[in-house]
Amino acid sequence: MHSSSKNQLLQDLVATSGSMINPVSPFPGVEIEAVPESSLADVQSAVNSARNSQIAWSSTAISHRVKILDRFHDQLIKNQEELLTAIQVETGKSRIHASDEVFGLAMISAHYAKIGKRALSPKRRAGVMPILTKTRVLSQPKGVIGIISPWNYPLMLSICDALPAILAGNTVVIRPDSQTLWSAIRGLNLLRQAGLPDGVVTIVTGNGETVGAALIDEVDYVCFTGSTTTGKVVAAQAGARLIGASLELGGKNPMIVCADAKLETFLDVAVRACFTSAGQLCVSIERIFIHESIYEEFLTAFVAKVKELKLGAHVGWGYDVGSLATEALAERVTEVISSAVNEGAKLETGGRRCTDIGPRVFEPTVLTGVTKGMKISTEEVFGPCVYVQSFTTTDEAIALANDSIYGLSASVITSSSRNGRRISEQLRSGSVNINEGFAAAYGSVAAPMGGMGQSGLGRRHGVEGLLRFTQPQTMAEQRWISIGPKLGFSDEKWTRLLGKSLIVLKRLRIR
Repeated sequence: MHSSSKNQLLQDLVATSGSMINPVSPFPGVEIEAVPESSLADVQSAVNSARNSQIAWSSTAISHRVKILDRFHDQLIKNQEELLTAIQVETGKSRIHASDEVFGLAMISAHYAKIGKRALSPKRRAGVMPILTKTRVLSQPKGVIGIISPWNYPLMLSICDALPAILAGNTVVIRPDSQTLWSAIRGLNLLRQAGLPDGVVTIVTGNGETVGAALIDEVDYVCFTGSTTTGKVVAAQAGARLIGASLELGGKNPMIVCADAKLETFLDVAVRACFTSAGQLCVSIERIFIHESIYEEFLTAFVAKVKELKLGAHVGWGYDVGSLATEALAERVTEVISSAVNEGAKLETGGRRCTDIGPRVFEPTVLTGVTKGMKISTEEVFGPCVYVQSFTTTDEAIALANDSIYGLSASVITSSSRNGRRISEQLRSGSVNINEGFAAAYGSVAAPMGGMGQSGLGRRHGVEGLLRFTQPQTMAEQRWISIGPKLGFSDEKWTRLLGKSLIVLKRLRIR
């Protein structure tokens, strides 16, 4: 990378410690350029600068902010090849799965550009005294938003929360994961090319336990995407400061395959739902429950389809499933699957690392015979692994699906829309996809996305994902007469008059 282009990319990075972060690519023979590391003083400096910029930014017209998001959408499409390469090099995912990030982020940008002005405009509410009290609710920005983003979707998850935050008039400081810094940096650089002014969004780098924690101590609201264990720490730290937090955390996502399901639909959906990004996404399916009447047929066909998936570990097209992102994750996936097999689970396919393809490539794995006492039955694997189990009744399937501390995403495969909706309504899950794995719900960016149970707090996407970055302010203007005894009434007579007035108002349905 030329020094001039590198300097341009790093213009919004606050890092003066003198230390460097050196990520290791999952691809053999591919190097990732080092990135300067931020100090704790840099975090405070970045937030102070963001706070100084926030008043001016919130004073800009919403139409101006909307235009920036519109232009950013176009920049993403224009620069997609460069972005796909950056994502692949850092995460190891296949190029087709990297494209999910670019296009998903573009959809989010277009959505908020479309709804932003109306969603943020003042809303009229009934006043205490009809006609005499004019009441409006304003959506005021919260101030400085801290975003702590993960490595698995480094472009989308570092920028997607920043878009509604800045649209609402906030400024933002992002702490991306140290494995995937360049994807976040390039995303922010495209926002700058779209017209985002200095100081509205900045980046700090470094360890989550230090730099991430320091960021939470400074900002006015925090967005975190990651594990449930870390999410609890983030929530406690935010709660101690009485600031809000939105948390998208872990999942052990189920798929229910009904007796009337079509085999072709199931195969197409299940393979994509389980092995996109090598299973390294929070909404990936890790449990499949198939009705006993079709279990053997569907399992045999599913295993055969999984065996056909082509593995790869290089930049470019030509394979279906890429690499795990880090050595620590590869070791954990190996340990969890080995433990399950040692305890009696059966490997239908997969179960080993393919170091001949890449150092962190792991075979897509299908297990049967998993019992509740096994770690893999309840803990999120976050890798290319799913277990399959039969069920007898629909109620049993719903109970199996809901038997989890998590509740992020779920899937129902059926030929009956009515049956699919009936089952979906009984699932304890923030999102349910009928005849799709996760893309239908997650891609419907006008609808909120988030978890129940220990899968998180708050929602991204939809108007809910925008208004979380605002504080409602009630503005009530009293006109002509003030509230209190009038026209010579005594306190007693005034009180009686108010009581009678409330009865009249209720009957007229004014209140």
